[in-house]
Amino acid sequence: MAAYTITIAQQKGGSGKTTVAANLAVYLLSQGHTVAVLDTDPQGSLGRWFMTRNDATEGQPGMEFSTASAWGVGYEAGKLRKSATFVIIDTPPKADGDLRPALREADLVVVPVAASQLDLWATEAVLELVDRTRKPALTVLNRARAHTRLGAEVTRQMRELQAPVAEAVLGNRVVFAEALGEGFGVTEWERSGAAAKEIAALGDEICKILGC
Repeated sequence: MAAYTITIAQQKGGSGKTTVAANLAVYLLSQGHTVAVLDTDPQGSLGRWFMTRNDATEGQPGMEFSTASAWGVGYEAGKLRKSATFVIIDTPPKADGDLRPALREADLVVVPVAASQLDLWATEAVLELVDRTRKPALTVLNRARAHTRLGAEVTRQMRELQAPVAEAVLGNRVVFAEALGEGFGVTEWERSGAAAKEIAALGDEICKILGC
């Protein structure tokens, strides 16, 4: 069975990388895949979420967790790919040489872009680094407020960057934080809610790109 690696990257902190990583992992697990999450961010937010989840679900099978320094990513990702259908790598908020090992492991780099001009500017630097590694990227509008001029303008400018824009849009919803704080993803916390539908749409779009 093929294994796919998805790297979540963004230079600006607060863009929602960990939220996207955790929720994608939960959604892919619900679709029958085995999933591994790899935290390379020294802040360790994804690791804390996983430990909280492990307690809440009493060690639900199907999901593994590991950590790595920037230069240990290749080794850890290689190990995880032996047992998982998907490896999802959460990265620190930076766009420099330390990010390159995580990018090189990726079959797809997902770049969350919060609905602000500052995030849009930060995205340009990340995409330049992704382009140097010759990996495909997908930008995702995150924390979007529906029917706002800013959201529409950020989306328009995202389409001018050197990476496709996901059709799925993630809204600015409290339920994302609520679910993660309890160790869950929105697709299991509030299954029929708007946030769950958004994550499912993004997960399906990613699978279509990867051919899985």
